[in-house]
Amino acid sequence: MFSGKTEELIRRIKRAVYGKQKVQVFKPKLDNRYDDTQVVSHSQLRLVSTPIDRAEEIFYHLDPETKVVGIDEVQFLGPDVVQVCEALASRGLRVICAGLDQDYRGRPFEPMPQLLAVAEYVTKVHAICVVCGNPANRSQRITPSPERVLVGAADAYEARCRKCHVPEPVEATPPQTLDLFEK
Repeated sequence: MFSGKTEELIRRIKRAVYGKQKVQVFKPKLDNRYDDTQVVSHSQLRLVSTPIDRAEEIFYHLDPETKVVGIDEVQFLGPDVVQVCEALASRGLRVICAGLDQDYRGRPFEPMPQLLAVAEYVTKVHAICVVCGNPANRSQRITPSPERVLVGAADAYEARCRKCHVPEPVEATPPQTLDLFEK
């Protein structure tokens, strides 16, 4: 969160456009924080995209002239996105994905580990920890929710470093008492 992943995706897509390559960008319909149809960074950079529910839908929308495919918030598209990206790359397309590699607990966010393993290039970007100012690679959830996926921005998450990240807040439990004497 807040590390510039989407900005970097937009930057790379714009470079491909400058290079006169046909591009298409996709995003999960689930991510409607800033716009239903555009990929939007936290700093409000925008890019036209096609919202999808499932990774396989990319094939239905793919223009035969497309040379570069961008996918934002790829972690929300599930495990099938790995095969879709592999198939696109095998066709000779450049595939650029942006997404979180860890969930709010600091655990691997599937399917990112599999995508990282098969990618030719990986760029890891960091935010700034809101607590201490060091580089941050974790998302601290600040809104209570039992769900693993909670789409949100600054209202729900903060960037944190390893030291300042609290994986799962521990709820206070009442003190235990022992009766040592029979009544």
